[in-house]
Amino acid sequence: MFTLAQFDVVWLSRLQFALTIMFHYLFPPLTIGMGVVLVYLEGRYLRTRDPVYHAAAKFWTQIFALNFAIGVATGIVMEFEFGTNWAVYSRFVGDVFGSALAAEGIFAFFLESGFLAVLVFGWDRVGPRMHFFAALMVALGSVFSSVWIVVANSWQQTPAGHHVVEMMRDGKAWIVGGMPVMRAEVVDFWAVVFNPSTLNRLTHVLIGCFIMGAFFVMSISAWYILRGRHTEFARRSFNGALLFGTIFSLAAPISGHFNADMVAEQQPAKLAAFEGHFKTGPGDLHLFGIPDEASQDVHAGVAIPGGLSFLVHGDFHSPIDGLDRFKPDDRPPVGVSFLSYHLMVALGTGFVGLTLLATFLRWRGTLFDHRWLMWVFVFAVLGAVAANELGWVAAEVGRQPWIVHPPVPRDASGQLLLDAEGHVAYDPMQGLRTRDAVSRSIKGEEVLASIVMFGLIYGLLGAVWLYVLNHKIQHGPPPELEPHVTESLLDAAAALASHGASLTEAHDADAEGR
Repeated sequence: MFTLAQFDVVWLSRLQFALTIMFHYLFPPLTIGMGVVLVYLEGRYLRTRDPVYHAAAKFWTQIFALNFAIGVATGIVMEFEFGTNWAVYSRFVGDVFGSALAAEGIFAFFLESGFLAVLVFGWDRVGPRMHFFAALMVALGSVFSSVWIVVANSWQQTPAGHHVVEMMRDGKAWIVGGMPVMRAEVVDFWAVVFNPSTLNRLTHVLIGCFIMGAFFVMSISAWYILRGRHTEFARRSFNGALLFGTIFSLAAPISGHFNADMVAEQQPAKLAAFEGHFKTGPGDLHLFGIPDEASQDVHAGVAIPGGLSFLVHGDFHSPIDGLDRFKPDDRPPVGVSFLSYHLMVALGTGFVGLTLLATFLRWRGTLFDHRWLMWVFVFAVLGAVAANELGWVAAEVGRQPWIVHPPVPRDASGQLLLDAEGHVAYDPMQGLRTRDAVSRSIKGEEVLASIVMFGLIYGLLGAVWLYVLNHKIQHGPPPELEPHVTESLLDAAAALASHGASLTEAHDADAEGR
């Protein structure tokens, strides 16, 4: 008889973390992308003093604050999961992650959350310049936050600036289950920060965030245009977001190319899984296909012969390391890696075509006359969300079976070091397999129960987010009135101190003439 205790703890823990981070990852890209749009709208208002830009910035700030709040609430759970489900992993990476996450808290979260109060509550309390500065700091804070998170994640992909040592307890090596407990210690902080994949991955992540934020703004703006509501506000918001959406949609394939080159050098097994490249030799570039690990083939494949070799080495005949270079236990799952990677690329290609078409029609002055295109933009935000999620899935599943990938051994000429059987000779002590990273004291039924509990809580948070978001969209932007301003942030603080009340209370009092 099958019992709950038979659930695989590693699989359930991976499922739990995937579900929680995929829900959480809806919000950071939105806030990062919307932060740039806010800076643009506030900058336009500062330059033109046009009340429409003021109303637009005020409306999108409300949406930004909602996404920020839900993003913070959904991100806290993952820190607990590191301790409960991934204790071995936490011990291994604790020294490295402690530095990165502390930097994220000090340099990014405090900056973002501190100025967010001015951004949300300071409309009638500080001058336009100070408010623009607050928007700029919030946008920078959200970007800085992503920097340190990507640094930590990139170190897992391509570790550097550390050494791996045995953990000691009471002056002796700490042995658990007959195996020494290991940990990575930082020996060069800046080598950790600028590990081989940080810059490429950070650039691609930020571009994805900017695309998602731009499409989110264009989606809501297009809906207003279709409904004939707040049309001037919607047109200006759409135009600003379209500018950013077009620039970063064009930048995404360029960044993706350099990212793929880095993966080919640092994680060749991941690149082979992305392209379903089972046997070492010239690599084809698949446009479509269904990989089959059992037959080691790609069914119904449509590919450019030698295209992968050309992108990596500049010619169509250079060999690409295939999955046959790696032991079966060292190969990532091919199906999920291949499909998530290719769907992300297909969506990115669609964004280029869609934004270029919209930019051309805007230049012709007929963009908002095409209702079918506005409907496309209403729903295109779902594609932007999917592309960001699929990119994350491809990056993380492609790293398996390692949760901390060991360095790829190469000789002086750059060729892979192989063992007697022709497989890549990883040093397993320099990495950590996912199956070895899970906590040893938890049981399958406990993880399953927590998945159900998190599912209910996250479902409730999602419902609250949708309800509040819909309420704000239905309500629309505020009236286009010239704002009443105080000269500086210090003046506003002094006025509040003299009132002895909160910013909101002071604002309400002014509105009521008290």
